[in-house]
Amino acid sequence: MVDLKAWLKQQREKGKLRSLRPVIRRGNGRITLAENADRELIDFSSNDYLALAEHPALLAAAQEALHRFGAGSGASRLMSGDLAMHHELEEAVASLKGKEAALTFGSGYMANAGIIPALTARHDLIFSDRLNHASIHDGCRLSGARLVRFRHNDLNHLEELLKEKRGGTGTALIVVESIYSMDGDRCPLRELVALKERFGCLLMVDEAHATGVFGAKGGGVSEEDGVSRGVDLAMGTFGKALGSYGAYVAGNRELIDYLVNRARSFIFSTALPPAVAAASLAAVRLIRQEPRLRHELHEKIGYFKGLLRTGGYGADLGPSQIIPILIGESGAALGKAELLNKQGIFVTAVRPPTVPEGTARLRLSITRHHGTTDLSLAAKALLEIMD
Repeated sequence: MVDLKAWLKQQREKGKLRSLRPVIRRGNGRITLAENADRELIDFSSNDYLALAEHPALLAAAQEALHRFGAGSGASRLMSGDLAMHHELEEAVASLKGKEAALTFGSGYMANAGIIPALTARHDLIFSDRLNHASIHDGCRLSGARLVRFRHNDLNHLEELLKEKRGGTGTALIVVESIYSMDGDRCPLRELVALKERFGCLLMVDEAHATGVFGAKGGGVSEEDGVSRGVDLAMGTFGKALGSYGAYVAGNRELIDYLVNRARSFIFSTALPPAVAAASLAAVRLIRQEPRLRHELHEKIGYFKGLLRTGGYGADLGPSQIIPILIGESGAALGKAELLNKQGIFVTAVRPPTVPEGTARLRLSITRHHGTTDLSLAAKALLEIMD
């Protein structure tokens, strides 16, 4: 057995020890730390990109469902927990993603850990981007399939690997994220769809950080790039820009029916609570009906990045709402995060193993909560600590 005390001590000395830090949400993108509830901070670590977690439509839908159906769903979907509301949510998601059908899961982690092993097995191949989320990596490992990892966003490398390893039998699955959660960069989906069709592969795209933020109707990068039909499995979450909780996958009807019967994280889990499903449904409808939500967010993103560039920060700031500030060493990243916190800017340091060794960073995410004053304060503080 691992020497727990020694391991914890080692992680602490390396600046890698994680600990929980309770916060109190004050609304409008403000939080206080439970340890100092009198001091308000501007939250730049949240994934509530469109500020929907506090939107009246979501709150009203959740409250109504709570009063009508209770706090919990009572069972798994294949027992007695299958509410009409779940089907309504799945139909709305399928329409958003331009697919025949969809299936909901308890979380993004549960979705990826269930979908990938359901579709691939020992004699199959999975081609996975090296910077894919941990839940994707774990899903690949659980499948027992042969895992081939290609350099991040390097489709030339992927093509070389496909030529070398893709045979004519068995399933070959390519898995990517459309917007990468720790780097904020974007996958070249058009080129990837062409590549998967050329080599006869299935393509699974995790749009957790793109759904609601990109696309004319909020369908993500696949919608914006016009390749929704070329994506076989469109996965995403309700817990980020949609302001709720849970996850989904959308695809053709046969694929979804298959997952109902094979995805263990779906089969053996209690269904999403009614209030959560109702809030998610309200969010899906809202992002389609109110494109101004996305437009406002992108204006704020552009404003903040402009401030950093004007201030002399020369690093590539990427195309999305996620802005990584590379520091390098874990202890240094922790120190700079604390300096920002002292100036009223709540930012977390992301350290290995979440990111590769030597690439510890500050991860800022821009949301609709942030006003120009908030963004100016954050940019000024960030430029000062990076000087």
